[in-house]
Amino acid sequence: MPITTCVFDAYGTLFDVAAAAREAAKEPAFAAIADTWPQLAEHWRLKQLQYSWLRAVTGAHCDFWQVTQEGLDWALEKMDVAGDPALRERLLALYWELQAYPEVPDMLRALKDGGLNTAILSNGSPEMLNGAVKSAGIGDVLDVSLSVESVGIFKPDSSVYDLVGQHFGCAKDEVLFVSSNGWDAGAATGYGFTTAWVNRGGDPVDRLPWRPAHQLQDLTGIPALAGL
Repeated sequence: MPITTCVFDAYGTLFDVAAAAREAAKEPAFAAIADTWPQLAEHWRLKQLQYSWLRAVTGAHCDFWQVTQEGLDWALEKMDVAGDPALRERLLALYWELQAYPEVPDMLRALKDGGLNTAILSNGSPEMLNGAVKSAGIGDVLDVSLSVESVGIFKPDSSVYDLVGQHFGCAKDEVLFVSSNGWDAGAATGYGFTTAWVNRGGDPVDRLPWRPAHQLQDLTGIPALAGL
């Protein structure tokens, strides 16, 4: 079947999750992370993901904003800057204002001009996703933002991937699913989607039963993969 629907993970795929720490580090008030912000951003992101997985397998669901705050609290303590409440507040505020990667608007526009459905499928809460989409100015090239909050469990549970077919009425093999998370792209492959892993960091492929169908360094090649 030809691709009719292109679905994107949000954080790290469309939106630069390191931007919050990077931008805070430029401000004189937060000189404590001027040189260490990359490590802070990495710890924050990793714990955010780990906590989502643990909550999924234990049935202890909460929304992604809570997971995001708890991941940050761990990262701040790890980096010995947990005693600065102003830094915590600033990082969280910046997270609501994440910008899209530079190639995202034109890529999404090409998909829409080609007649394809476009969507976000994310662990993010509806409020978080709405804020990020608005901040990035890409609402006009997205049909919908689908959040795990409608099923009450984080990815990679299959009920999350079910949301795509339920919304668009499309078959699995009509979907190109794109994620910067290798485990997410792998799980979506196992689900039945055609998948693309945006491997910006040049990481090894995750040792899972399924592999992404495609690997890209950024999102510029997505329209071609979708058949445009």
